[in-house]
Amino acid sequence: MSATTLTRVELTDAIVREVGLTRQESSDLLDRMLEMISESLEDEGSVKLSRFGNFSVRRKAAREGRNPKTGIEATISARRVVTFKPSPMLKTRVGG
Repeated sequence: MSATTLTRVELTDAIVREVGLTRQESSDLLDRMLEMISESLEDEGSVKLSRFGNFSVRRKAAREGRNPKTGIEATISARRVVTFKPSPMLKTRVGG
């Protein structure tokens, strides 16, 4: 795996090595997992992955913003955003 960015292909390769599935089965498994996570978040649910963290959807209200180049003010529309809160274990691994 690369030192900076973990890609879908690298995750698939890791599943092949660690679990022993074929490349196609590993790719299908990863695609289905990501689809399930996406579907849950679309329905405004949350996804809790033990020892990793929690993904959830948060609503952001409309607000006034400013284009940093031109200085022109504009309204930023209300939207939903995905947030991630790492588990204590992940915080420890990343932080130290």
